Amino acid sequence: MTANNASAKHSYFFALFFLGFILIIIGITILTLAVALSGGSVSFGGVIIVGPFPIVVGAGPEATLMVILAIILTIISIVMFLIVTRKR
Repeated sequence: MTANNASAKHSYFFALFFLGFILIIIGITILTLAVALSGGSVSFGGVIIVGPFPIVVGAGPEATLMVILAIILTIISIVMFLIVTRKR
């Protein structure tokens, strides 16, 4: 592996890490604003992957929608992981 190739790969992974960090910060901000500005009920949904087994959780009146969104985002993240880690 050449120095330029290693440097480019390092830069690519740093950019992905930074993008993920920024997306987390934006998500936390949106959630905080939504809770502060809403006067209604709270709903949540999530997917926890333990090995090959997904655990789906949700509560509240919009739980079904939140769980479906969480499953879609989980599938997207797994596909992105497979794309990034594939051998070229």
